Amino acid sequence: MELGFDLAGVAPVREFQELSHFEAWITAGFAGEMKYLHTRDQAGHLKRSSLANAAPWARSVVVCASNYNCAEPYSTKMPDPARGWISRYAWSKADYHDVVLTRLRALEARIHQLCSDPDIRTWSYVDTGPIVERIYAKYAGIGWIGKNTCIINQQVGSWLFLGVILTSVPLLPDLPAPDRCGTCTRCLDACPTSAFPEPYKLDASRCISYLTIEKRGSIPEELRHPMGRHLFGCDICQDVCPWNRKAPVSTNAEFLPRESLVNPPLETIAAMTIEQFRETFRGSPVKRTKFPGLRRNCAIAMGNSGDSRFLPYLQTLAEDADPVVAEHARWAINRIRARLSTVAPASRRQISFEDAPS
Repeated sequence: MELGFDLAGVAPVREFQELSHFEAWITAGFAGEMKYLHTRDQAGHLKRSSLANAAPWARSVVVCASNYNCAEPYSTKMPDPARGWISRYAWSKADYHDVVLTRLRALEARIHQLCSDPDIRTWSYVDTGPIVERIYAKYAGIGWIGKNTCIINQQVGSWLFLGVILTSVPLLPDLPAPDRCGTCTRCLDACPTSAFPEPYKLDASRCISYLTIEKRGSIPEELRHPMGRHLFGCDICQDVCPWNRKAPVSTNAEFLPRESLVNPPLETIAAMTIEQFRETFRGSPVKRTKFPGLRRNCAIAMGNSGDSRFLPYLQTLAEDADPVVAEHARWAINRIRARLSTVAPASRRQISFEDAPS
């Protein structure tokens, strides 16, 4: 807590029941194109299915969490069709990986100072390690795994960055948090792309976060309209979660949002040059989607807006050197024109005497 974390706990190293489902999840294709999740050891075992496969020396897992919520409205409260959505976690001035990892390494150094054994081993990381962090976060008492597969804390909510330290030190573990989702299914019902085949199971290949960030190339047409105006990531299943109604605002100055990244105008994104992209998203996770990916996502968002003002921008994108960007822009143009062809007759209809109010 002194180092700036909001929550912290210790998980034991065990073969948790939740990890046994990982192999079936991979086999079902729910990981999409995220090949790093398919990594196996020399014996052919998925590394993330057991800590023993990746770090057999580990005896404890220290899990720390940082709240990144801010006072800006949720995506479900931003109705302007001329603006796109960038996920809440990507608004800050600094990349959360760097912020959390710096604090983790400071904690790692303290662990070495406190232990008398000079041969202890530790390994700290944020998002890049070989384990399923949220499972260990559950058993460290950080929170329970919600039906949307996010970690939810009763006091803080689910706007949490997780950091992990694997250590050879056998520490006293905390107790897992009880599941408090109850009969609520708001997160499942609100997902536009039906990415949850059942509670507690996410088909990442249908998740808007995956589609806008991890997915390369063309996005399946049946998923483009449900993507709405999302440019990078998605917050819907967290926005509708009752446990986030009173989620506290983060006190971490590093996680304060940049105003330009909150619900940005689609025209701004469509007109960006590669140099402007690099400058605007320097230090931001948004750079992960890469310049062509953001333009592809912007074309979809413009098409879903139905706004004819975007047609000139889309015409330019339709001539882009990147064939994926061009193809999605043409799809968006056809979508807007189709909408105009259905609403135009009604807008041109002349009022007759029968239409006049009495």
